[in-house]
Amino acid sequence: MSKTWQVQEAKARFGELLEASLKEGPQIVTKRGVEAAVLVPIAQWRRLEKRTEPTLKDLMLESGAKTESLTPRASTSAIGRRGSLSWNTCRYEACIE
Repeated sequence: MSKTWQVQEAKARFGELLEASLKEGPQIVTKRGVEAAVLVPIAQWRRLEKRTEPTLKDLMLESGAKTESLTPRASTSAIGRRGSLSWNTCRYEACIE
């Protein structure tokens, strides 16, 4: 069960705060009576961090995704040469041929 610690208490007894976090789970730190931070065990943090990272699929399906630069565009200079298409070198939204 998580416990709430005032910032002064958390600073003075950090070792105990750390041990409580490792044994009991997340520990909340308040500043002037307002929840300000949480100390969580690193394994739990890594799990939370991994769950919040978007996958490539998520990014591609997101509304407003910028996918235009991922497909090859015909370059006027490349079409005349042996009927081939060239890939544009794109950086952000400005493409350089």
